[in-house]
Parts: sequence; structure tokens; C-alpha cells
Amino acid sequence: MIRIGIDLGGTKTEAVALDAHGEELLRERIPSPRDDYNDTIKSICDLVTSVESKTGPAVTVGLGMPGAISPATGLMKNANSTWLIGKPFDKDLHAALNRPLRAQNDANCLAVSEATDGAAAGASMVFAVIIGTGCGAGVAINGKALTGRHAIAGEFGHNPLPWPEPHELPGPKCYCGKYGCIETWISGTGFARDYRNNGGDDVDGHIIVQRAADGEQRAIDCLDRYCDRLARSLAVVMNIIDPDVIVLGGGMSNVAQIYDDLPPLLNKYCFSDVIDTPIRAAKHGDSSGVRGAANLWTAQEAQAIMAS
Repeated sequence: MIRIGIDLGGTKTEAVALDAHGEELLRERIPSPRDDYNDTIKSICDLVTSVESKTGPAVTVGLGMPGAISPATGLMKNANSTWLIGKPFDKDLHAALNRPLRAQNDANCLAVSEATDGAAAGASMVFAVIIGTGCGAGVAINGKALTGRHAIAGEFGHNPLPWPEPHELPGPKCYCGKYGCIETWISGTGFARDYRNNGGDDVDGHIIVQRAADGEQRAIDCLDRYCDRLARSLAVVMNIIDPDVIVLGGGMSNVAQIYDDLPPLLNKYCFSDVIDTPIRAAKHGDSSGVRGAANLWTAQEAQAIMAS
């Protein structure tokens, strides 16, 4: 009994096949098409076919995707892969695959993966954050993705940065059209921008982190500001849903200092006498989302489909 997960990203599309026990059988990765809706659907179908040729037929397929399907229209929204917006993407892909399909936002898939057998396994409520090129987040409750009435649950990256300092206003312009969104500050892109805007050169985030480790004061200050902004952003989420575990994924989640700095900062900003919420790096790293996509179907559900 095989469940396939697909993670549709901006630069690559990855597939994983899991057996009945959740063990990984195979993983494949291909470049993602750009600016072509039909080619995107075809590439996913071809990838599923390729995986099945090596593992046998899949009972279910789960898809992690940028953006979400609007409950109001049934069409894709909020995707940085803009050629998907306004299309009945899940329906068209379901018809092309001709097999059971579930689709979720990629950050929700991260939350499901880490709540199932990752860094937050067994936790009732998990808040999972992708802090990479952009910033996305998802909520899993008892291992299931919480999407919400409008399919925007967890999208804290498009709220304004909390408790902004005067020099943080109005903030950078976001691709959503607003200014000062959390994403523009705590993404890897925002981290590098802040370094440039404070006298640094145009370098990637991992170089800034290395410079901080080497003692460069500008880089140290930049990383300190980053951790403070991330703490402010997470504190608002914690004041609303109070998750059992926070999981961090994406490139910035590899910065060790974050896990030292966040706990005291959260105690400073959260509305509680004590904050002891575990903050953990995603156990499955950048492979977590694709595993979460496969786990959008439980093994029991796949077994029931096979038996029907």
C-alpha cells in the first residue's frame, strides 16, 4: 500500500513514496515548470507515473503547494507561483491523475509532517513556520492540518510586524501590496535586506550568520534584530492559539542562535507568567513538506480505499 506525496515548489518539484508503515521507499526530484499551468499539471502527473514505475501503483496522492484553494471560489489564491492563481488547480490535477488526491498549502504539510513523525510527534497542537525565501506557517491539530474558513489559518506572515519601532515603519513593501508584513522582516530575504540597509553588502543570509560567528558587529546586530522580530511575531501567535510545540523549517531554521535567543524573548513578549513552549528545528529538514503531503492521507484511509 503506497502513498505518494508531492511538494510543488518554485524551483523544484519533489515526490516521495511511503509504505504502509510510513517508511520512505523512494524519492525523486525534478525542476518545476514556470509560467505554464498545463505544463505544471503534466509534470506532476509524469512524476507520479515515474515513481509508480519503481514502487508500484499508489493508493493515494497528497500535494503540498504554494497558496491555497479558496473555499469561496474553488480556485487557487495567494500563490507566489502566480500562473496557478485563479485556476481550479486541485480539480484539474485530480482529473489528470485519476486517483484519490488531497491538496494543502505547503506550510500546512510541514506542520502535518512534523506532528506525525517529526520534531513535534505526539503533540496536540503544532505551529510550523517556514522561514526561507519567504515566510509561511501552518497549524496541525492532532496530526491534521487546520485550514480555517477561508483557508488562511496560520498565515501570520501577512500580518504587520508586532510592536514596531519607529525606524521599522512603514516597513518594506510586500508582494501582497502592503507594507511591513512579517514576511518582509523574518524571511531569509528580509534578513539579508536588513543587513544591507544597515551598511552591509549584498550577501546571502548564511554568510551574514558566519560573519556574526566570526565577530563582525554589524552581522551580530542584524542577527539580534532578526531574533527579536521573530519573537515578537511568534508571541502574537502564542497569545492566540498557545501551541504545544513550535517547529521551524526553511533556511533560517538552521541558525543555531535562534534556539538560544527565542525562549527569553518569548517570555518578554507573551502574555503569560512563564513560557516554556519547545521550539524545535524540523526533524525532516527540507524534506518535511513532501512527507507531510503524503501524510495528508493516513495509512488507515489508504487501507480503506484499497478495500473498497
